[in-house]
Amino acid sequence: MHDLSGKVAIITGASRGIGAATALAMAKAGASVVLAARTVDQIESNAAQIRKTGGTAIAVACDISNFQAMESTVAKCIDTYGKLDIFIANAGVIDPIGPLVTSNPASWAHAVQINLIGAYNGLRAVLPIMQAQQSGTIINISSGAAHSPMEGWSHYCAAKAATAMLLNNAQLEHANDHIRFLGFRPGTVATYMQSAIKASGINPVSQMDPSDHYKPEWPAQAITWMCTPDADEFLGQELAMGDEEIQRRAGLI
Repeated sequence: MHDLSGKVAIITGASRGIGAATALAMAKAGASVVLAARTVDQIESNAAQIRKTGGTAIAVACDISNFQAMESTVAKCIDTYGKLDIFIANAGVIDPIGPLVTSNPASWAHAVQINLIGAYNGLRAVLPIMQAQQSGTIINISSGAAHSPMEGWSHYCAAKAATAMLLNNAQLEHANDHIRFLGFRPGTVATYMQSAIKASGINPVSQMDPSDHYKPEWPAQAITWMCTPDADEFLGQELAMGDEEIQRRAGLI
């Protein structure tokens, strides 16, 4: 079991999938967790489940595409727990899937607003806190789509590529602030996002069998491990769920 005793974490997109599983894994590892998402009923239910099993958790309604909402979430974290040690930038959307040539400009821009501007909003809200305390861990949930184009995913690929560079910039600017920066590519995971991809029938990922996907608990455990000193040798890198060395270090194999 990875030890996060005494740590405080915010996880965005914590209503389901990787975010929900990560909140549970971190709470089991001893962290106090803030579950942030737009789906209030679901994050409240997830937080209640964590508390029922002996963990410490609160739910905060947050639309990451709105900076004031993200800033309020960080303020609620500080008011409740007195500090912030870990920020997991997980929230994201894959819809609408479809060809670039017929894409709806407003819908395309909205997806980028969530996937890219949301990541910026998170960084902008947490960095002053971590800089002041001279400590912290920021993990960006990246994707293979940040590095390879995928048919029908132009908004997602573009935003994820930009978000990976955004994290690199943050690392460069805060090299002397003792903040740990890491990216993580979880691969294909059995979540709602994969259901939407499957239904689209576009690109090879949609043709994958459900049994080919990782369960959310796998990336959740890897992310939890990445927040421990055992992962320090990888700081500044983007790790991949498919790397057997990472799976081994995270205690998955």
